Amino acid sequence: MPGNSIGQLFRITTFGESHGGAVGCVVDGCPSGIKITEAEIQKEMDRRKPGQSHVTTPRAETDEISILSGVYEGVTTGTPILLLAHNKDIRPEDYNELKKLYRPGHADYTYQQKYGVRDWRGSGRASARETLARVAAGAIAKKYLAKKNIEIFSYVQQVGNIKANIDYKSVDIEQIESNIVRCPDEETAKQMIRLIEEVKADNDSVGGIIFGVIKNCPVGLGEPVFDKLSADLGKAMLSINAVKGFEIGSGFSSVSMRGSQHNDEFYVDETGNIKTKTNYAGGVLGGISTGEDIYFRVAIKPVSTISKPQKTIDLDNEEVELEATGRHDPCVLPRAIPIVDAMSALVVMDHYLRHNI
Repeated sequence: MPGNSIGQLFRITTFGESHGGAVGCVVDGCPSGIKITEAEIQKEMDRRKPGQSHVTTPRAETDEISILSGVYEGVTTGTPILLLAHNKDIRPEDYNELKKLYRPGHADYTYQQKYGVRDWRGSGRASARETLARVAAGAIAKKYLAKKNIEIFSYVQQVGNIKANIDYKSVDIEQIESNIVRCPDEETAKQMIRLIEEVKADNDSVGGIIFGVIKNCPVGLGEPVFDKLSADLGKAMLSINAVKGFEIGSGFSSVSMRGSQHNDEFYVDETGNIKTKTNYAGGVLGGISTGEDIYFRVAIKPVSTISKPQKTIDLDNEEVELEATGRHDPCVLPRAIPIVDAMSALVVMDHYLRHNI
């Protein structure tokens, strides 16, 4: 089946292309009685939309969201919710030269081979513009989970070789939103911004790492063996455009540790709750949440569209040189933060409902 949906009980299906008429999604399985407004969803949309600062793409989209079904008088009804945002600043002519060639790092070649046809206007369905629908749906999930005291956030930990050495436990959303790169360490953020500016001036791009956190997740979320919470989080993050890696808890650093170091010892705290002294597991054991903080890292590659000359081939297998034009992010990480948040919320929401049926 086409992979345009995610979730089982709380399920979303996205639709639309980068330079088509609109992008949106259908949210099915949403519980009734959740108070949600277009304005609340728009707050999340504004965190993802293009044109936020000089280090993002200049495409001028308002990403104004409309709720067309499933919400009545500001409350979800339990029926399918249709969320839609019309594309405004579409310029397909920017991509005319790309009709007959394969851009390095893009999905042009694979889409052409799989379907025999492709929408070459800004990558069509393969464009990161599709993620606005996820953010819209994620806003509803975040609202529901917040009522359960589950807190979700993420921040830019690294851009290129510049890394913020901070403890996520001391981070709050105000710090994350205090600068245009969404790094909660102000001095490191300044260095990151300077690097992105240098890369942009050089007609190039740069990647980095996003650190994600889920706090106050109850014990027991996750379904063995193939629907582990960690596995579904990994799938959700790896479904985001430009993501090339995912690790949870100690991740790849665990290979240099001994079992005696890595095992999280249990104890009973002063309230009688079972806790662990450390949390190298990242809040998940056997694919099931432990009640400790869930934390993970997402690696994002440099944006593929750059204005430097590159060698490639066209549909006739002839060698050509490409120097891309159009509008693109020199570093996509600042705008990816709400996408990571949304995917976290969608996965946790689905597993929360599955655990409590």
